[in-house]
Amino acid sequence: MKTVRLSCSHALIKYLIAQKTIINGKKVPLFPGAFGIYGHGNVACIGQAMEEFQDQLPGYRGHHEQNMALTGIAYARAMRRKQIFIATSSVGPGATNMVTAAAVALSNRLPILLLPGDTFSSRFPDPVLQQVENFNSPSETQNDSFKAVSKYFDRITRPEQILSSLPQAINTMLDPADCGPATISMSQDVQGEAFDYPEIFFEEKIHEIRRIHPDPNQIKEAADKLKKSSQPIIISGGGVLYSEAEEEISNFAKKHNIPVTATVMGIGCMNKDDPYYISAIGCLGEGSSNKLATDTDLALAVGTKLGDFTTGSWTNFENENFQLVSINTSRFDTTKHRATPVVSDAKVGLIELSKALDDWKAPNEWYNKALEERKTWDDYVAKQSGPTNQELPSYAHAVGAVYRNSDPSDIVVTAAGGLVGEVVQIWKPKQLNTFETEWGFSCMGYEISGALGIKMAKPEQDVVVFVGDGSYLLQNSDIYSSVIYNKKLIIVVCDNGGHMVINRLQLAKGGKEYLCNLRAARASDVKFVDFEAHAKSMGANGETVKSTSELEAAFKRAKESDKTYVISMLTHGYEWLDGSAFWESPTLEIHSTEENKIAYKEFQAGKNKQRKGV
Repeated sequence: MKTVRLSCSHALIKYLIAQKTIINGKKVPLFPGAFGIYGHGNVACIGQAMEEFQDQLPGYRGHHEQNMALTGIAYARAMRRKQIFIATSSVGPGATNMVTAAAVALSNRLPILLLPGDTFSSRFPDPVLQQVENFNSPSETQNDSFKAVSKYFDRITRPEQILSSLPQAINTMLDPADCGPATISMSQDVQGEAFDYPEIFFEEKIHEIRRIHPDPNQIKEAADKLKKSSQPIIISGGGVLYSEAEEEISNFAKKHNIPVTATVMGIGCMNKDDPYYISAIGCLGEGSSNKLATDTDLALAVGTKLGDFTTGSWTNFENENFQLVSINTSRFDTTKHRATPVVSDAKVGLIELSKALDDWKAPNEWYNKALEERKTWDDYVAKQSGPTNQELPSYAHAVGAVYRNSDPSDIVVTAAGGLVGEVVQIWKPKQLNTFETEWGFSCMGYEISGALGIKMAKPEQDVVVFVGDGSYLLQNSDIYSSVIYNKKLIIVVCDNGGHMVINRLQLAKGGKEYLCNLRAARASDVKFVDFEAHAKSMGANGETVKSTSELEAAFKRAKESDKTYVISMLTHGYEWLDGSAFWESPTLEIHSTEENKIAYKEFQAGKNKQRKGV
């Protein structure tokens, strides 16, 4: 067998470059780029290899390790998991900064390859700079913290170990049933060590994501359940998008006369004009879908992990005859809450289930009820998000102003905080795949970094970011990244003076305003940030507006801008669209205030409606 002698770092990068995938019939790199922040744990070896191979694997400079990994994760989501970004860091805090991003990827079932530097496998220099020693387990380092939030983890302590480790990492990230982040922890000394690698290891390999086909018996059982249903709904999750089953779910709904609801991660699988799309479901969803959920006798969940915000902490389904059928590539997700499981790719599962149902349709009365509920709630949302002259516009007013002036191809991005709920209800996709919110981990700071990744994946479309002042202050350095890499974003900062949606929860649970509201933060000199000036200091264009009419005009200017444009507006901290589902959150059983007592009574009422079982 022919071999080539290479350093471990050069072999690593050379192998990753050889991996290809097929998108729209064209062969492209599986790894389109790598983010890096260099330090003593990766600059001398991995960093040099990246520089030497930059024509085949472009490198991008990060400003914070968490941010750059979030950008890579968002890119993978926008590309429907067909391409994977790399993020490399030094040892120590550079590595642990990526742990939160790994958790985002794991929670959202998204791939990213993390290459943190690690300590020396020889242990001769121990303890080295930025090493956290475990006195009872010398082989453990801070990088072991990745194990809890990685689908695949390996520590490379000999250069030949990448021969077996890298293929396993890639297969994990491309497995629709097991997809998530892979962490290859690179010992510093091993990065520079040489080995005679087989030349065959670097031969081009083309990867295509497999489609999991369902068991016929599971399909038959699911079809039998559906045929006995008179008030079914579909819950469309992110798995529909990853499977590229948008056409199939629309056809299935039309053929079998079933209204479709969507999870936060599933929005965008149908556009607002599809006659069978009702709205988002759950705690952030709309009253239309939640009313259907209350009455439905069967929910067909497709590509969703059925998180608490989707199910109203399992209080949404009040029909005593309610049953659940779940189509998912993950066996773990299909069996939640006594569901009838169909372990399958969403596209294939819907096609096979439709064949088994033949010409069966749900009653017209049920579908007509769904349309009535949709109209009632759409009218409410339109009224609450329309033009206003009030001194401080609400989040809903801000989102509505931008939405009215957006192009169908504009992609909206938000994450965490109060804006998600407003965007979910107002920003009804005018075009498929134009809603890219992160809600699996609800990660503050994802908004701008994630939007950068989406813009990198879809450079021809405008990417519109809604971010609160709290998230902006947490992570904003990728405004600068978007400028230097010419990836224009439109960022709308809704400044309501703190973490006001949590302030809302604080009050709802009977507490007093404390720390969440900037005015109640025990600060002696409270001043609001000049976000316009801050954005301009990083090279972006920016302006501050005071009304929705000014916001609409500013958005039009932002559309014409040739670089990232930040618009800041003061917004109301106490006005929100109505919620229509219960969400279980901790509530004091021993009451300090009368408000505590009321909150606990409401908490118990919700708990009493919860679906029992695992």
